[in-house]
Amino acid sequence: MERGKVEAQLKGNTLRVYIYALKKRKVGVREVQHALHLSNPSLAQYHLNKLKEMGLIKEDKGVYEVVDEVKVTFMRDFLRVGTLMVPRFVMYAVFFTVFTIYIAMITIHMYSSVPVTLLLLVLLASASTIFWYEALEAWRSAPQP
Repeated sequence: MERGKVEAQLKGNTLRVYIYALKKRKVGVREVQHALHLSNPSLAQYHLNKLKEMGLIKEDKGVYEVVDEVKVTFMRDFLRVGTLMVPRFVMYAVFFTVFTIYIAMITIHMYSSVPVTLLLLVLLASASTIFWYEALEAWRSAPQP
């Protein structure tokens, strides 16, 4: 199925089921129903079959496994690290935080309070704070499975 059509159909509970399947890699109907608090197993089955028709998952003896990963609009801002979905901003936040700490340690060690160094520390700390804020907002705005 064409990527644009897949993205158009991947919303609501189908999207929640897909995200859950992405995190777990292999899921069953009852597991999906309980984890996502769906009203009955047939509803979970319906969404799993919908994902199967889209070519995103395959089924083998009642176990569904993700075979294709689609980056839906909100997922473009996330990286998958194992079974964890991490906002891209976390990588930037970690980089700027480590760099800020490094510059601060060098400054303290050298007993230097040169205005340029202090300005650099303020800028790095500001960038770090902004990236941590954006990462938290991305996590909050993501649909929860």
